[in-house]
Amino acid sequence: MKTIKHFKKVSDYHHFANLTPPEHPLISLIDYAEVNYPENIHDIKWTQDYYTIALKRNVPHKLFYGQNEYDFDEGVMVFISPKQVMSMGDNPNVNGNPSGFLLLIHPDFLWNSELSKRISQCEFFGYSINEALFLSSKEELQMLDILKKIQEEYHSNIDKFSEKIIISHLEVLINYSERFYSRQFITRKQMNHQVLNKLEVYLHAYFKNDDLIDKGLPTVAGVSEALNLSPNYLSGLLKSLTGRSTQQHIHEKLIVKAKEQLSTTELSISEIAYKLGFERSTSFSKLFKNKTELSPLEFRKTFN
Repeated sequence: MKTIKHFKKVSDYHHFANLTPPEHPLISLIDYAEVNYPENIHDIKWTQDYYTIALKRNVPHKLFYGQNEYDFDEGVMVFISPKQVMSMGDNPNVNGNPSGFLLLIHPDFLWNSELSKRISQCEFFGYSINEALFLSSKEELQMLDILKKIQEEYHSNIDKFSEKIIISHLEVLINYSERFYSRQFITRKQMNHQVLNKLEVYLHAYFKNDDLIDKGLPTVAGVSEALNLSPNYLSGLLKSLTGRSTQQHIHEKLIVKAKEQLSTTELSISEIAYKLGFERSTSFSKLFKNKTELSPLEFRKTFN
């Protein structure tokens, strides 16, 4: 069983990775070439109380994050929120020297700033590791430039303007990250349409079964797990392709199934609701009217 460590402070990671102490207690930009993990790194899991933004290449480790893993063979960025469980494994695909940066940001650094609330709401901090941000060479240089500006600012003499300037650079970094993730949804369009097809197949099969009474309605979490994507990433991807979230796609399929039952059977509204996985027929009727502007009974009458 792996040992679990908990890093409360930025300096805890510095000590773990055999780095010199951070120049600032709440924020640190680390040159990944200087990271020197302990020999038993593969036997350790850890959680942390700070955000991590990683831009790495040719790293001789796989990073395990949640239930997924990722090789840093290419220039990619990963955004990790506090309290996530991580661990390392061997990466056999690496031949070159590791490079890149780790930006560690403790939430206390952002206290009383607009970014404090915004960063906690950024969907990509909830994306799984296999949904990392792939960067073009130009985009990678843009991100590196912002990271280096942050580094230059806290390397200089700290004064009353330093924190505001660093937070301004972080906001620019977040803005570019949102832009590039939006671009990634477009440039990986073929793969994304495959996800959409898989979603259609999954929901069709789910509602085709007669065991919804036991299974209940499909959930966003359940659909996401079946497609091996995080809930936030899947909803973001679907919105970029169709303008509708995962929940809206589920409701859409549900209404199609409900219309089928209402128009081809003599089952009561309560029986149909129960058959579709609803615990209360009132919840079913409310959703049906919200989506169709007709009550289930009103819809049924159009077929009589």
